[in-house]
Amino acid sequence: MWQKFYASLRAHLHHKFTANPTAWRGFWLVIPTVSGVIWGLRFLGLLQMLEWAAFDQLFRVRPQEGIDTRIVIVAIDEVTIQQVGWPVPDATLARVLEHIRQQQPRAIGLDIYRELPVEPGHQDLVAIFRSTPNLIGVEKGVGAVAGPAVKASPILKAQQQVAAADVVIDADGKVRRGLLALTTAAGELLEGLGAALALRYLEPEGIVPIALNHRSQSSPSYRLGQAVIRPFHANQGSYVRADAGGYQILINFRGSTDRFVQVSMADIVTGQVPQNWARDRLVLIGITAESIKEFFFTPYSSTLSQFPEPMPGVVLHANIASQLLSAALEGRPLLRVGHPLGEWLWIVTWASLGALLGWQLRSQKLTQPYPSSYRILLGLAIGTLTLAGTAYVAFLHGWWIPTVPPLLALGGATVVMTGYVASLERADRQTMMQLFGRHVSPKIAEVIWLSRYQLLRNGQLVGHKLIATVLFSDLRGFSTLAEHMDPAALMVWLNEYMQAMAQIVLDHDGVVDKFIGDSVMAVFGVPIRRTTSAAIAADAKQAVTCALAMAERLRSLNQAWQRSGRPTVTMRIGIATGPVVTGSLGSAQRLDYTTLGDTVNVAARLESYDKTFGMGLCRILISEATYQYTQGQFPTTCIGTVHLRGREQPLRVYQVQVGTAGNPS
Repeated sequence: MWQKFYASLRAHLHHKFTANPTAWRGFWLVIPTVSGVIWGLRFLGLLQMLEWAAFDQLFRVRPQEGIDTRIVIVAIDEVTIQQVGWPVPDATLARVLEHIRQQQPRAIGLDIYRELPVEPGHQDLVAIFRSTPNLIGVEKGVGAVAGPAVKASPILKAQQQVAAADVVIDADGKVRRGLLALTTAAGELLEGLGAALALRYLEPEGIVPIALNHRSQSSPSYRLGQAVIRPFHANQGSYVRADAGGYQILINFRGSTDRFVQVSMADIVTGQVPQNWARDRLVLIGITAESIKEFFFTPYSSTLSQFPEPMPGVVLHANIASQLLSAALEGRPLLRVGHPLGEWLWIVTWASLGALLGWQLRSQKLTQPYPSSYRILLGLAIGTLTLAGTAYVAFLHGWWIPTVPPLLALGGATVVMTGYVASLERADRQTMMQLFGRHVSPKIAEVIWLSRYQLLRNGQLVGHKLIATVLFSDLRGFSTLAEHMDPAALMVWLNEYMQAMAQIVLDHDGVVDKFIGDSVMAVFGVPIRRTTSAAIAADAKQAVTCALAMAERLRSLNQAWQRSGRPTVTMRIGIATGPVVTGSLGSAQRLDYTTLGDTVNVAARLESYDKTFGMGLCRILISEATYQYTQGQFPTTCIGTVHLRGREQPLRVYQVQVGTAGNPS
């Protein structure tokens, strides 16, 4: 099935390319131009905010993951502050740590700066610090706009039980990256709090980080259990010249605060916690009280909300620890981005689809000269949904692929290609209208417009050989009549006749090829080649029917002219069916559509044959070929085989009886 689909697609594109190479040259120009502009905007960082917003939305629409029961957050909430005060006294903190230590957790993270004593009970806290080897305190390792560096407890610092509590904040004020390690101003290497806790949790499992390429990079990748951890780089994904200091990764958030078990510190102080609530778990102690304002904005903090939900810093560190644990033990995906070349090709692909969309969904109707807005909007909507769905599925598997640049490429290429095709169509339409003008009916104009790429080459209609039926009509005695009429009156009279005859030709799907004095040349079956005998026969029938209608119209015109005292006339018509050549003839300044060939000569000779023979109101003579295509549909009489002027071979000629149409002979 897929092979047939691709074969059909290739055949379709090949046909489009050969049918309209000018438009396809524009197609290949639009793709790199739009892609280059989008890539330039991305390189300048002008799309960064939009891409972050799309990235955040992926987190918000992703199915909610289960609670990570390996991590417990001891929350310093409003109840705790009301009961024990703020800052929490050292004595209270010592009691809480002692209780937690008795639970035998794998590690304890104290996400509270404790450089200075908070009496009473400082010595008790010092004793706990000295006797708890799995306790990790924090310090702010790098000074920044958010505040200067903050030192850790000197006791924990001396015991090398300190991690960094630093947070990386993007330009829009949100946290999307996590610090696994950093180097302080003093040159000291510090692990991030989340990473330090995760590594201590994994040690009993025999899982330690293993550098994979430490000789080739200053920031190597590491294998950690089932995961491979790759460092964040300054231009990774949508980021442009970001601060990639330390060892950073994109945070694959598990969720907000409710994705972790929480215990109020006040409950520990009052003994209202269950038994073994922290055994073999990671315990993080930190602030969740809104009055302390230890919060950060994350992808879950919607900027559309009047009050975007922030995330406590302790929950942020819990997310980093949870991400590393789940990746190492369960293979949960870490967030990755594609290679820059792959992302460039991704943008080019969507630019190509946009250009194809703008080309394919452009209105093909002459009677509707503007693009079909609804079709283009529908195509863009389908493309947008496809792109969003692809990005969503990829995100579920740990890949962050660009959405905003390809979406802009899709829309931009569609608009540019639509405009380009529109400009070509305007030029083609001008050529078509110059060649055909009012000499075709709206129905034929529609067919011609749909087939314009087969007809036009470099602004001209190329010659086409096809089978058509040619009709010539002429007024008997017009030259004598013109000698006796006032020129102005003659022009009015002749125009009335010509307009009536031309309209009848158009009503019968014919093309008015030209007016020659009082003669009318019409062609049926051009400029689109007929491919079946039935279609050729239908054109021949239309020509004969048109001739009969012209006779009836002349009858009514004569009656009106006679009443107004103007001269009346009779008419001769010759019809022939056969091969002709059609195309544009002339120069760039004056170009006409015309039909050439022996069939045209035969029709003209039939019209002028023996001007005294068979005359009544209208004499209609048809060729042998026309008779064969219309045999039995009109009352005809064979007048014999005759030699037409200018032809060596004799031709069998038939006369169609006027006034008895529809009664077969």
